[in-house]
Amino acid sequence: MTELATADNTLPKTLPNHDPSLTRSVAEFSEQAYLNYAMYVIMDRALPHIADGLKPVQRRIIYAMSELGLKNTAKPKKSARTIGDVIGKYHPHGDSACYEAMVLMSQPFSYRYPLISGQGNFGSPDDPKSFAAMRYTEAKLSNYANTLLQELGQGTVDWQDNFDGTLQEPVTLPARLPNILLNGTTGIAVGMATDIPPHNLTEVVKGCIALLKNPNLTDKQLTKYIPAPDLPTHAEIITPPAELLAMYQTGRGIYKMRAVYHIDEHEKNLVIIDALPYQVSGNKVIEQIAQQIGQKKLPWVTDIRDESDHQNPCRIVIELRSSRVDIEALMGHLFASTDLQTSYRVNLNIIGSHGKPQVMGLREILTEWLAVRRNTVTRRLRYRLDKITERLHILAGLLVAYVHLDDIIALIRETDDAKAELMRRYDLSERQAQAILDIRLRQLAQLEELELKREQDELTGEQQRIEGYLNDPDSLTGLLIDELTADMKAHGDKRLSPLVERSEAVALKDSDLAPSEPITVIVSQAGWIRAAKGHDIDPVGMNYRAGDSYLTHTLGKTNDKVYLLDSTGRSYRLDAHNLPSARGQGEPLTSLLKLPTGATIVHALMGQDAQMLLLAGTQGYGFITELGSLDTNQKAGKQLITVGDNETPQAHLIDTDDTQVAVASTAGHVLCYALADLPTMKRGKGNKLMDLKADETIAAMTTFGASDSVQATAGKRTLTLKPTDLANHTGKRAQRGTALPKGYQKVVGLAKVMDKS
Repeated sequence: MTELATADNTLPKTLPNHDPSLTRSVAEFSEQAYLNYAMYVIMDRALPHIADGLKPVQRRIIYAMSELGLKNTAKPKKSARTIGDVIGKYHPHGDSACYEAMVLMSQPFSYRYPLISGQGNFGSPDDPKSFAAMRYTEAKLSNYANTLLQELGQGTVDWQDNFDGTLQEPVTLPARLPNILLNGTTGIAVGMATDIPPHNLTEVVKGCIALLKNPNLTDKQLTKYIPAPDLPTHAEIITPPAELLAMYQTGRGIYKMRAVYHIDEHEKNLVIIDALPYQVSGNKVIEQIAQQIGQKKLPWVTDIRDESDHQNPCRIVIELRSSRVDIEALMGHLFASTDLQTSYRVNLNIIGSHGKPQVMGLREILTEWLAVRRNTVTRRLRYRLDKITERLHILAGLLVAYVHLDDIIALIRETDDAKAELMRRYDLSERQAQAILDIRLRQLAQLEELELKREQDELTGEQQRIEGYLNDPDSLTGLLIDELTADMKAHGDKRLSPLVERSEAVALKDSDLAPSEPITVIVSQAGWIRAAKGHDIDPVGMNYRAGDSYLTHTLGKTNDKVYLLDSTGRSYRLDAHNLPSARGQGEPLTSLLKLPTGATIVHALMGQDAQMLLLAGTQGYGFITELGSLDTNQKAGKQLITVGDNETPQAHLIDTDDTQVAVASTAGHVLCYALADLPTMKRGKGNKLMDLKADETIAAMTTFGASDSVQATAGKRTLTLKPTDLANHTGKRAQRGTALPKGYQKVVGLAKVMDKS
């Protein structure tokens, strides 16, 4: 044994008899090992080949089943038998993963054109992985699988050794149809993935034929034949054509599917979902909707149930409170908030004919597959031509034997080396001589000679046809078209997933989902807020906390927004349906909003966002804006009207028929003029409303129509100013106005009194 340690007990820099050129660093070795693994996963596990659209495990399952004689016309065998052959002969990996791949190819809800026909529990749309163990199920190949195997033994594909070198397996299968698009596939490799959706066989074949006839076909022209994926579900594809075109041009994109529903003819409050998007579980959809019902986010829905059976594979019933519910808005909300509408990623990443992975567009995929198919057909024709040539050669020798039958019989009886003598005397090849010697006595009848001549004539005709295909590219193209057309007639069907243009689904807001009921929102002096049902309550006489009292209130509905205005001119928004009930004393606004230090709420408003609002500061400046201008998502609100330090904002909702404005000062002056004289602004300070002296402020303001009266309030006294009286107070904006009669100088409020005539 060689001593490796030196005298000082350290290891030598090199080992005896070691070649330094074989030394590699750990980093280099690890990098190379990982790259080798990555390439193995990409090429031998995750990505499909363009020729047959199959991953290696799928290809080996199909081939192993064909070797077991499990064609579509045969009796099925236990799945365990098939999986045993697959992993024992061709695919030395886990049996469970291999069986799952086999099950997937048999599920009509997963594959557009299943490759395997299964008997037993092969899963369900709700749970595709709920299939029985392979010892319980049986399987055989489907009729469609013949398109992959029909030409296998005809010299069409290359072969390779299996994992232990004892058997041969095909590198790819000679697919007669572009299975890569028809069934699609998904896979995750190292650093790349693939997501190829299924397509309609008839559409794809028509697109192939169009490309064969016109190789310069554009992407847009090609999408007239293949407009979109076609999945094994009747759910709608709602992606716009322009997006689908871009997806097919680049090989990457997204398409959306939406469930199909109808309203029951007899019970108008029942919505029935007939089809779900691809690979969406009905149980999951029911769970999502039931969760929203439990959270009271769907007040219109009372129940949801699954009534699916053999006659109706998908029948999910949504029961509504009444037939007056806006079903379109409700379903739009469900589409946006549940899996009733689902998006699917497309990544057309394929191993091309050159053996490298590449993302291809639709036109590129079909063009390359047609080139592969042309090469396959050419190899098949050459293989058949070689067989015909060989057979004609033998037939020529056999016919010589029938012409000299008696002489040949005598030669065979009298000669020791009959084969050599036949070759010498009649100028035959060794194959021909051996064929003559192999003739049985009963084949020497005259009818056999006639049969040989008939066979020779047929083979000669077939030879000429094949040579015509091989020597004329246009004739070969015609053959490709004929074969594609025949397969389309045998296996084609109509589109399952309709293409429909739909508007974008929008989830309803909480306010939209809340029932529309009248409420009164009350704000107290201490800043507590609550909502009481109805408009016929007395907000002033309600119970308040000790030391607290009424400040303001507003009328609206539960699905309205509540706008608040504070003493600094900032606006805030709350949703009415989220406010605490008036059965209690409410909640402090400080827990709902972030008010500036020292600021207090001075106004509460409800109404339509488009309604006009008069805003003013007590110093006499104001403007008109929409109520929606107060809207904000910020708890801290937003600055709406600019006010001074000792100034308080005023707000008044303008009715649609109001054309005039009346403004009263603390000195008892009232000024009326046209609303049109005030500016319309989003925010700011505005223009001067009326002329005020240094110690005066705005006491009240209102708007009214031409035939309306205005009621002035001073303490407990009220004065009604009729249109004739208001004429005395009418002037131009920013004037001082006319004083009210004595006793009404300390005006605190103005209100419109509508003309009841």
